Amino acid sequence: MGGDVKAERTKDATDSGAARAKDDLHVVILAGGLSHERDVSLRSGRRVAESLRETGVRVTVRDVDSRLLPLLAEERPDVVWPLLHGSTGEDGSIRSLLELLELPYVGSDAAASRVASRKPVAKGLVADAGLATPGSVALPQSLFRELGAQGVLDAVLGSLGLPLVVKPADGGSALGVTFVRSAAELPGAMVACFAYGDLALIERAVTGTEVAVSVVDLGDGPRALPPVEIVTDGPYDYDARYNPGRTEYFVPARLDEEQCRTVCEAAVTAHRALGLRDLSRTDMILDDEGTAWFIDMNVAPGMTETSLFPQAALAEAGAGGMGVAELYRALVVRAAGA
Repeated sequence: MGGDVKAERTKDATDSGAARAKDDLHVVILAGGLSHERDVSLRSGRRVAESLRETGVRVTVRDVDSRLLPLLAEERPDVVWPLLHGSTGEDGSIRSLLELLELPYVGSDAAASRVASRKPVAKGLVADAGLATPGSVALPQSLFRELGAQGVLDAVLGSLGLPLVVKPADGGSALGVTFVRSAAELPGAMVACFAYGDLALIERAVTGTEVAVSVVDLGDGPRALPPVEIVTDGPYDYDARYNPGRTEYFVPARLDEEQCRTVCEAAVTAHRALGLRDLSRTDMILDDEGTAWFIDMNVAPGMTETSLFPQAALAEAGAGGMGVAELYRALVVRAAGA
């Protein structure tokens, strides 16, 4: 991963960052962009900027457009925090540019982001690390045209059965995701999925308690924040995620000690297996037998008022841990001192 900015962060980064914490840090938050998740990104950017300003950090929020690179080259901020969601925000491309500009940034490096953002690839790596993940197949849109849609769908149903979850292989916020209960629903689910990307991940549906576990690493190794349990009056889709009322969150999740340990250890294992740094969020389903099924990894977790990472951070603060704003500042200081 050549280059000074890509150099591995060591444990003494916290010590070097501690002196830097006294300085007038300038952080540029990247928010917006042109993905389907632009609005979520803008809201995430505003929330993190407000929190950082509470701790005395000087913050500028920048959109991703033709003016960005000249502005970054001119301003040379101490740290950049990419809070971009969707393909270009999480696939490593923006991070690659920041590395070319030799600008430190919060979050996983470009190579790890590329791997983690590709759902089929991430599933394979966490499975190799010993985690359970639902059986699935990844199929491009072109295959349906070449072989005929019905034949491909029959093969999928014959192997994976029902129910299924169809989702784009990239992207987040449940855009293009459909829960399929019958064979008749599968063609429409594929159409909805391909509206957001050319590669579909078709996965066996797993039932149980939906849990999200955020992980942070401030220099002493990754650790899990309190799990968040998600209960909805329907699918946990885009509307349920970002519009209050349809979803109820339990923070910490209503799990016993063993279940809590299981999901927290799974999230840290996934974070390590994918080579991530600073922060991540793992989405899982805990079934009735106590198995934590890996569903998805988020290298740029949402930071809106209803997002899961801030809720976990708030629960950590309530249990005597670091406050949310202080946690965000610590992530910035770590990046600046790396």
